[in-house]
Amino acid sequence: MSASDSTSTQQPELVRGISLGSATALNMIDMIGVGPFITIPLIVGAMGGPQAMLGWILGAFFAACDGLVWAELGAAFPGAGGSYRYLSEIYGTKTLGRLLSFLFIWQLSFSAPLSIASGCIGFSNYASYYWPGLETVFSTRHATLSLGLLGSLQVRWLVNGATLLAIASVVLAVFLLYRKIDAIGWMSKVLFAVVLGTVGWIIFAGITHFNAKLAFSFPPGSFQLSSQFFSGLGAALLIANYDYWGYYNVAFLGGEVRNPEKNIPRALLLSIFFVACLYIVMNTSILGVIPWQELVATSKSDTHFFIISVFMERVYGHWAANLATGLIMWTAFASVFSLLLGYSRVPYAAAADGNYFPAFAKLHPKYNFPSVSLLALGGVAALFCFLPLPDVIAALVVIRILLQFLVQAVGVIVLRIRRPELARPFRMWLFPLPALFAIVGFVFVLIKRPNAVREIRYAALLLAMGLGVYFVRAWRSREWPFSALPEMAKS
Repeated sequence: MSASDSTSTQQPELVRGISLGSATALNMIDMIGVGPFITIPLIVGAMGGPQAMLGWILGAFFAACDGLVWAELGAAFPGAGGSYRYLSEIYGTKTLGRLLSFLFIWQLSFSAPLSIASGCIGFSNYASYYWPGLETVFSTRHATLSLGLLGSLQVRWLVNGATLLAIASVVLAVFLLYRKIDAIGWMSKVLFAVVLGTVGWIIFAGITHFNAKLAFSFPPGSFQLSSQFFSGLGAALLIANYDYWGYYNVAFLGGEVRNPEKNIPRALLLSIFFVACLYIVMNTSILGVIPWQELVATSKSDTHFFIISVFMERVYGHWAANLATGLIMWTAFASVFSLLLGYSRVPYAAAADGNYFPAFAKLHPKYNFPSVSLLALGGVAALFCFLPLPDVIAALVVIRILLQFLVQAVGVIVLRIRRPELARPFRMWLFPLPALFAIVGFVFVLIKRPNAVREIRYAALLLAMGLGVYFVRAWRSREWPFSALPEMAKS
């Protein structure tokens, strides 16, 4: 009996307890999170003015294109695991697909904790508005690792009070998720209500105090199509990718969604549309209150990322800033909650298929959720809380694009060619244009921005390590590409 057969007969099945409303709420929590509240200075600083709105507009377009990729695959393969299952089905469950799906889980073991850590760092950054002492730096270090022909890998980390608070928020999220999925459904709706109310209040404040001269005071040469413009746009799109990501969260929970063939595509596309509208209106209104020059100055610092607190203080006073800070901290924590929930199901699905470390296949004996996976991702996320926020975001986006999103966007086209008879409850609109646009957008983000090579080296190192681990495991178990070799003697 294979490992996957053994696991499937011994393990209970996941419970389909997530409705369309809960799925959309979880997606929007994941997408909004703390991202737009901490990255406004970064994206304005990347382009050097309010023309940075192009980043959010084009980011919404590319998110919609990639969302159609996820919608088609999610409806066709509505089980737990998301990209893990899609890559395996596209490229062959016993051949190249097995390698690619393993590499996806391998990179997710790093990129998912990076994503979770970014929410926790944002949570603690806003807490420093209440307690400025949290920003006092106790220690900061730089390390360089030579990678031979690839050059040098540079890493820096810092320790302050906010770091410790970020780690504490990871621990709290793990504690709240250590329970039955039915209880989590109503918790997500409560969290979502506060998230939506916070964004709505910020938009109202911005619109009612909007100064068009501030919002549209473009610096000279803002739209001159120079190499500097495209480099800035690439950096802005990298941050916009981070802000919009999360629309695919429901795909990772496919094994727990009711009527997944319809609800997965609906939750994906609805969440992208609503969040894009909220982002564009909210960020435009903020630019009409806070001068872009001030946002650029903030982007060059490792601290003072609580820009919405400053925004609300200028509009309504200190009381409003205090309230908004608390609401954004709630929003940030809600994002961490949603991320941990979705990502913890992916290593579980891979391990249940025998394509990842067996410990991750274990479900909680009473509540039937992947407890080992949840604890492991939470532990790695706590370690990443020591990294500066801009470094976390850049590493996360580049690793995910290279080792997941590009392969998957190409894969949906490959799947149409290889398996035209496959039942597709949802078919991508205007196929294959959305997939091709998504590929172009991802490649642009990878190469057209300052210091692009640095994060590509991170991804290359992860890829090399993942290939090494896979081939050792495949050789020992006589799986692809060693499946033609004779079985090893069992010790």
